[in-house]
Amino acid sequence: MNAVHVRSAEKALNVGTWLIVFGAMLYSVLTVTPLMADHTADRWSWTAPILPLVVDAAVVIVVKLDDVLARLGGHGGRWPVVLRWMTGLMTLALNTADSALKNDLVGMAVHAVAPLLLIVTAETGLAYRRAIARAVAALEAEQKAERAERERAARERADRTRAEAREEREHAAQSAREQRDHEALLAREQSEREERRRREEREERERLEAAERESRERREREREHREQERARLEREARERTETEARERAAAVERERREREALATRERAALLDRGPATSKLPEDEARRIVAAACEAGFPVRQAAELSGWSVGWVSTRYAEHREPDAGRRADLAIAGQ
Repeated sequence: MNAVHVRSAEKALNVGTWLIVFGAMLYSVLTVTPLMADHTADRWSWTAPILPLVVDAAVVIVVKLDDVLARLGGHGGRWPVVLRWMTGLMTLALNTADSALKNDLVGMAVHAVAPLLLIVTAETGLAYRRAIARAVAALEAEQKAERAERERAARERADRTRAEAREEREHAAQSAREQRDHEALLAREQSEREERRRREEREERERLEAAERESRERREREREHREQERARLEREARERTETEARERAAAVERERREREALATRERAALLDRGPATSKLPEDEARRIVAAACEAGFPVRQAAELSGWSVGWVSTRYAEHREPDAGRRADLAIAGQ
């Protein structure tokens, strides 16, 4: 791992994060704007895109500042976490609100994909950036230590060279003074010194090679340990994510079944009452007609159960099948 690999990983993380953020923003604006337009006065309908844009702007601020803080090795405290989760949950709520109002579970699931992906990407991207920052700091510290070791070794070699040169100069001066009387002795001593120096240099080279070999092995062991730790953390995070997804899916399925069972019991209770002896109140009649329509009863049978006219029941059936058609039928009856 070197600086080139780290920059490449950061670039891939940044590009992927911003692609997901801007894709989720565009999808959120296109999804939420019709909902805001439906719940805004007609003369202010042009303000419908403002709310999704404000929420998405907060998402961009959180992602960008988290990126900067992660690079600097800082931490913003609890409020950035609150803002990050609040904007994510707001985006999720706004995207799924329209489908929730229509009791469209498939629509809710489809529209929840982008917000959930945005939330998880923000958290995961922050964790990755902090991990990269720690890895870069460790790599720089290791490189600094290696440079210091090389400089120390170079200084030691220079000191030994100067010391040997000084010793040789002193020996040359002494040899010059005693050359006439001790040429044979000096030659033998010179040979012994040269042999000792070569042996020391050889031992020094062997010691340096052993130290370098040990340093390489230690770095390799540390790198393997870091890779194993990172793989373990990734595996644990993946297992937690899968467990949470299964639990959420089971809870959604259980809630859907309970709602269907409750609706079935209510519909059966309304339809088992038998023909009405008189014209029932409109609210109660509407519930009976809605249950009969969902159960596939004929219009006439629904009219008998509610006590209302066939025309009125037909209009209610049309409302259930097509709400606009039901309102047009009411207006036509009122005009007549």
